[in-house]
Amino acid sequence: MPEKIIEDITGMLNEEKWTRATLNDYAIGNFQELDVIIENVIVKGAQDEVLELCEEHLEHTKNSIVALYIAGIISLSKQQVDDTHLMNLIGIFSDNHKWTAVEYLCRRILDFGENKDALRTLAETLEHLNQPEKMHEAWERLIKVDYAETDIVRRLAEKREESGDIEGAILYYRKAIHRYVNKNQFSHVRDIWQKLVEHGVDDYEFFFLIEKKVAKSMNIERAISLLEELYPAIKDREEWDTAIEVLKRILNYDGRNNWARQEIIQCYKSQFANHSQLDEYVRLSNLNQNWRNVLEAIADFEKHISFDAGNFVFHKTWGVGIIKGIKGDEITIDFAKKRDHSMSLKMAVGALQSLTNDHIWVLKSIHSKDKLKLKVKKDIPWALKTIIRSFDNVADMKKIKAELVPTILTASEWSTWSPEARKTLKTDPVFGNVPDKLDQFVVRDKPMSFEEKTFNQFKAEKNIFGKIQAVRDFLDHSDPDSEFFAEIFDYFTAFLKSGNVTVQVVASFLFVNHLASTYPFLNPGLDWGFKELWSDMDDPVEIFSQLDDAELRKEFLASVHRDVENWDSIYLTLFPIQLSKSMLDELLSAGFKDAVLSKLEEVVEHYREYREGLIWVARHAVDGSWLMDLGLKIEKIFINIIRLYHLTFNDIESKREVSLNRKLNRQVQNYLFKEGHLESFLVNGGEESAVRVFTLLEDIDDMDPVIKRDLKAVVLQTFPNIRFYGDKKTAETMSASSSRYFFTIQSSLTAKQKELKHIVDVEIPKNSKEIGAAIEMGDLSENAEYKAGKEKQESLQIQVGKIKDELERARLFSDDDREKGKVSFGTKITLDDLVDAKEEVYTILGPWESDPSSKVISYLSPFGGVFVGHSEGETLEFSINDRQYKFNIKSVEPLTLK
Repeated sequence: MPEKIIEDITGMLNEEKWTRATLNDYAIGNFQELDVIIENVIVKGAQDEVLELCEEHLEHTKNSIVALYIAGIISLSKQQVDDTHLMNLIGIFSDNHKWTAVEYLCRRILDFGENKDALRTLAETLEHLNQPEKMHEAWERLIKVDYAETDIVRRLAEKREESGDIEGAILYYRKAIHRYVNKNQFSHVRDIWQKLVEHGVDDYEFFFLIEKKVAKSMNIERAISLLEELYPAIKDREEWDTAIEVLKRILNYDGRNNWARQEIIQCYKSQFANHSQLDEYVRLSNLNQNWRNVLEAIADFEKHISFDAGNFVFHKTWGVGIIKGIKGDEITIDFAKKRDHSMSLKMAVGALQSLTNDHIWVLKSIHSKDKLKLKVKKDIPWALKTIIRSFDNVADMKKIKAELVPTILTASEWSTWSPEARKTLKTDPVFGNVPDKLDQFVVRDKPMSFEEKTFNQFKAEKNIFGKIQAVRDFLDHSDPDSEFFAEIFDYFTAFLKSGNVTVQVVASFLFVNHLASTYPFLNPGLDWGFKELWSDMDDPVEIFSQLDDAELRKEFLASVHRDVENWDSIYLTLFPIQLSKSMLDELLSAGFKDAVLSKLEEVVEHYREYREGLIWVARHAVDGSWLMDLGLKIEKIFINIIRLYHLTFNDIESKREVSLNRKLNRQVQNYLFKEGHLESFLVNGGEESAVRVFTLLEDIDDMDPVIKRDLKAVVLQTFPNIRFYGDKKTAETMSASSSRYFFTIQSSLTAKQKELKHIVDVEIPKNSKEIGAAIEMGDLSENAEYKAGKEKQESLQIQVGKIKDELERARLFSDDDREKGKVSFGTKITLDDLVDAKEEVYTILGPWESDPSSKVISYLSPFGGVFVGHSEGETLEFSINDRQYKFNIKSVEPLTLK
């Protein structure tokens, strides 16, 4: 019984209190005996009572070993990130040099998860106990959870280096240099930079990353000094591209650095030693003249040096060509449509763009379309690398598409190819993102780690919720001990220091708390919680509505329930925003049935304000009986959701929040018609309910007439004697203004579908080829074929859009749509023309079948529409375009339609 446990522990505390037990009386066995007692407390569910007892005891006897130990272990077992009692106990034993006890206490804390303080103390204790291997193991664990620790990381690197594990040493040196940069400790940064240079410069992207961080967080002079130390190692390896890149970075920081200027000239001379015009191009670019801006000189030289016999170039009019030769100041080029074309070198530099042999434009010019298409489809990574590298190693999907469609892939082939390409760009480590530009892709010489790629994604995301999702992706495939994660985590904890409570502060608090529950060592140690945060919110409802993340909203609601006194009223206020059944379940379980019913009735009644809320209520009304058990009226739900259906049509027509209303309109249509809920209600809800509901449907002119017809037939079959209020006439049903839909026959529908297929499968691909051929001719600004192709492309796209819209609105006519004896779609009428004294015969069909020259007219036309709904023997007098007509309907005959 809990009472017996409380009694026993009280006795232990009093005995300790009165006998003044000394530290020397405690051994590991004593703590293990206390562990057995604590386990029994947990089994009996008496943690809260025992914790309270120990806390009271500590108020009077703050150094009670028993109370500190039991309270500390129980607090951790309750998943409270509170190690205060145990750390106090560790302090007592440490002060008295009882290292074996300290080790045991540290390890007990670590049984509940990694803890920076416990690991640091454990490492120090193991050093006192002369256990270096175990101390190093504690260090390894510590640096994974303490992002601020630097010196221990360096010592681990040096230990690996001394043991001959160079690869392991490099990993730790890299971790250490990141941390020293974050602490702005440049002397340590330089020491480790030199170590890493000694061990190899293969991954120069890493060195560039550190250099950029140093330039940003310290100053550019220090970044330059690091690059100057890196350069000799790369130069010794004769890796000229990389050596030139290092020197360019120095000159970007300091354009007056004469040493770097002279070195880059020497690198160019080594790289292009076999180039026939090397010295001449150095002279022409003024690269060795200090008065010339060095970056402009470099660009000028690199443009010149790309011109040599056998190299490819591009001209905006003549397309791709190959340099045939250079003699003096004259360059000769073979273009596909302009052989042996000569121009001065100066003109060539301004008019031509140099291309590498593997540039996508070169490949298009020398290989057939079919060959390239096969290669692109078969090897997506190759295609992506080729295109990205063709444009200074940066391209987005828009650029990639422009190079492939329509010259290599058709639009439909792109639709299949592009999802796989996007997947490759995201998962293949060869591809990376431009930092801060999520949609810009680069090709890496050294594969990019998942952590770095996700880190770049994190930086590129513009809002906090995108960043939070990037962190989740990061943690799905990596651990928070990554050096990138430290910077990520700092982004969120920085918000927690803000004075104003914004949605970013709330999101950061919730997210950091969630991370700390999974990784306790990430606990930021705040002295305030959600309760205090709530009291500082000016408008909690607005903040909640701005939390654009489902998981964060759940955390917010859980915190409200736990920490806010009037949580029930808050839940009811937030319900229309969150629309969560679990919220209502919590309220019902707590006895707030009347309040829940009142809120749901409010949502149904005020459907204009709570549009999505009404749809939610309607769905749950048919998915379970719990809403009906509350007392909600099902007929009221259906009546108002039909009113909402009508309202969305009106708002769409009035251009009010069109996207939202279209979405709601589709949801209501699916609920009422596709899923059959309205039909089920009409059949089972009673005749009076059916009349009331169906009368509302009759007023919705934009509703599909076929659906309306079918529903009416079902109701009439169920209630044969039913009479609807204000039954609409055939003329009203078929008037041009009453519906966006129109009737047609099967043969017309089939013909229109074939017409669309021909345009999409034949005309558009043919037009794409014509545009592609025109592009290859170059100079699009004065290319008549290209302009004509683009005009035709626009015309075809308009045609496709028009036909698709008509197909969406077309409805097959049924005999059930025809009212016996009256003029309608699918009738032949014989008329006496009382003005011209002659007989006329017309066939009434739809806009697709209309052929006035053959006396076939549309029921939607001004002339045909006059007769719709009228019967044999009636005389009609009307005017169209100032012409007077007067007809007597002699006969009305139904047609057999196919």
